[in-house]
Amino acid sequence: MTTDRAPSDSAPQAEGVGAPDSPAGHNSIFLGPNGIRAGWRLLIFVLLAVGIGLCIGVIPPVRHLLHALQIKSAITPAGLMATEGVRVIALLLAAAIMTRIERRSFSDYGLPLNQAFGKLFWLGLLTGFLALTLLVGLIAARHGYSPGGLAIGSRDVVKYGLLYAIAFLLVGIFEEFSFRGYLQYTLASGIGFWAAAIILAILFGASHLSNPGEARLGAASAGGFGLVAVFSLRRTGSLWFAIAMHAAWDWGETFFYSVPDSGYPATGHLLSSSFHGANWLTGGPIGPEGSIFVFPVLVLWALAIHFMFPARKAISQ
Repeated sequence: MTTDRAPSDSAPQAEGVGAPDSPAGHNSIFLGPNGIRAGWRLLIFVLLAVGIGLCIGVIPPVRHLLHALQIKSAITPAGLMATEGVRVIALLLAAAIMTRIERRSFSDYGLPLNQAFGKLFWLGLLTGFLALTLLVGLIAARHGYSPGGLAIGSRDVVKYGLLYAIAFLLVGIFEEFSFRGYLQYTLASGIGFWAAAIILAILFGASHLSNPGEARLGAASAGGFGLVAVFSLRRTGSLWFAIAMHAAWDWGETFFYSVPDSGYPATGHLLSSSFHGANWLTGGPIGPEGSIFVFPVLVLWALAIHFMFPARKAISQ
């Protein structure tokens, strides 16, 4: 019999499951056998992240920059870097405070800093880009996608390619650490790994409904990607693979294949591409994430992760 190697295997025992009652004199509403209960830790973390983000956002130079670069009708690399940069800083500062409160490290939350841009990261980039290429290829095979010619001058290709790479790396860090990092670890300590993963995948998909042009199919595919990403976390014990997959997928959509990304078009994309046919095939204004072909691609993606990172055998007790 085999079992996955979960990053939360060393987490505190789930509250209320085979654990002794909290010590006498402790308030059971706030404290459990493992200290502050998971729900309160989640609340503290969210309040810290939101509060720090708001504090950064009201600093006059930052406020003016965000207002000038805010994303309106189309994605720009500068706009993405500004908004996601503030979010990432707020998120990581909040997590750093929680490491002090909980006496843990970023590794416990799935983000080992010594693995940044290591082997898992580069494998994740390749896997994410190949998954998107397969999806676009399936759409093109049904005559639903045409790449067209270059949409920007040859001198701008490297510039915009690099700028979007940085921007989507920030997107990957923010979204993956938000939903598959601290929240996943902490919620899992209360209700178990996969229960937490399913709840957060649903929330992740639902969060995409606020994007202009997004629809239920696109939100469902985003939730499906959330499950693929958390499966990679389960197998690798690190978010760097998922962060890179996420960044490569978004970069491939927005810049390389030049199609809408979760309902957003972009400026400075590589190709003058176009969609042809029904929205169920191409995704229409949502982008390839809204194509019916995204679901078999997600299944194949999960299978690839399964074979790339085999489950470790359980140690006999």
